[in-house]
Amino acid sequence: MGNYLNPDISTFARVVNSEIYVDKTGLIEYTNRSAKTLQSYICISRPRRFGKSIAANMLSAYYTCEYDSRELFSNLKIASSDSYEKHLNKYDVIFLNMQEFLSQSSNVEEMLSLLKKSVIWDLLDKYPDFRYFDETNLMRTLQDIYNKTKRPFVVIIDEWDCIFREYITDKKAQEKYLDFLRDLLKDKGYVALAYMTGILPIKKCGTHSALNMFDEFSMIDPGPLAEYVGFTEEEVSELCERYGMDMQELKSWYDGYSFEGAPSIYSPRSVVSCMRFGKFGNYWNQTETFEALKMYIDMNFEGLRDDVLSMIAGESVPVNTGSFTNDMATFHTEDDVLTLLIHLGYLAYDYDNKTVKIPNNEVRAEYVSSVSVSDWGEVSKALKNSADTLNAIWQKRPVQVAEGIRQAHFETSHLQYNDENALSYTISLALYAARNFYTVHRELAGGQGFADLVFLPRKKFQEKPALVVELKWNESANGAIEQIKKKEYCKSLEEYKGNILLVGVNYNKKTKKHECIIEEDIK
Repeated sequence: MGNYLNPDISTFARVVNSEIYVDKTGLIEYTNRSAKTLQSYICISRPRRFGKSIAANMLSAYYTCEYDSRELFSNLKIASSDSYEKHLNKYDVIFLNMQEFLSQSSNVEEMLSLLKKSVIWDLLDKYPDFRYFDETNLMRTLQDIYNKTKRPFVVIIDEWDCIFREYITDKKAQEKYLDFLRDLLKDKGYVALAYMTGILPIKKCGTHSALNMFDEFSMIDPGPLAEYVGFTEEEVSELCERYGMDMQELKSWYDGYSFEGAPSIYSPRSVVSCMRFGKFGNYWNQTETFEALKMYIDMNFEGLRDDVLSMIAGESVPVNTGSFTNDMATFHTEDDVLTLLIHLGYLAYDYDNKTVKIPNNEVRAEYVSSVSVSDWGEVSKALKNSADTLNAIWQKRPVQVAEGIRQAHFETSHLQYNDENALSYTISLALYAARNFYTVHRELAGGQGFADLVFLPRKKFQEKPALVVELKWNESANGAIEQIKKKEYCKSLEEYKGNILLVGVNYNKKTKKHECIIEEDIK
């Protein structure tokens, strides 16, 4: 047993023994298939809060030859796999948390020197009697041990990308680090499996794209490992049943990441916190402040702010992920910023349509916090005052509602403020706070047509009135109300038993004024 060679399995034991443990040991079946093959190099990139370190500790506990972890895994999914016995406790495991070494060093050279000395210390402690070519050379020492034992190593590297997050612009330091990883891992017979995890995919750095032997699984394309990105719909449903939580409410807060084979993936840490504390809310900001997001969405790229506003309003926007260089400093276009936000978990990527969106209410709240304190003119003010605008609707004060809509009015290069579609985005921003209480439907079928916007109270807020909103352009708010009635849009809400408010909004392009009328629906 050492600090870095075959570390204690108690870390994963604490995970399994926790109040809430979701069994993700199916991942081991995939790594077992990959071990000792040409596919034995795996890099997993995930946002914070998505269980990367838990998975790394799980693999370490399973593969280590220093402990008998059979009892720990005997009741978990991997125990039923045909490969379970073949690989259980059969390897020397080297577990490296790169952030730990970096935090104890003043530069990358010191970090790598400390790492090499630390691992060699553990190796020589376990295998003191072998004849070594050079006891100060980590790679040669690993090779010498493998030649004697014929037992290859499983190398697990957590926070592999910390260099690229902390030495953001130091290209020499980054290249030195990549060279070290290449020399340690590439084409080495002593490596049975190399498993790296971090936030960013592997850095592409000119001639230093030296880790091309890795299969990469990211938030853009997790491939066959999609179900291990976060919690699945089935796993969350079971937790909701156990803890008596409303599934639909939880879905609106923490769902939103979708991949082939895993259409609904939930943020794990947030789901666990919600269950433990019995309360829906924003747990994202317990590990990261909105300032981290603000830095990126305030970048001066054409179209970026407009797309952020569209996404806050509930829309998806196109993105090209191909130019991203997998670091946090090189941004040539808006697409590079949006791609980074995918990897950070602030956006969900649709692989088929090549679009991004804000995944859920929890993350959307981070955007609103960021925009509200940014210099985004009247839009920032509108988001700050969104709750007041919503309250004005409930209290049937149309003049204040019209003012809130005016503040949210924005011009964009790709979406001109000259039709009802653009007006609906503006309404969505002005009524952002409504997402705390309502499920929002655009173009909801009802009666003889489609209502522009319908706000249905979520289960927890049935005392709130439903809102049916009709938008007009260069006509009249009264005409919007009459259309709701004439085309019987409220028929779509026949099963809804609560009160309904009809909201008509018109924008006069000539006067550049918004007009609003609010009426109660008479059942």
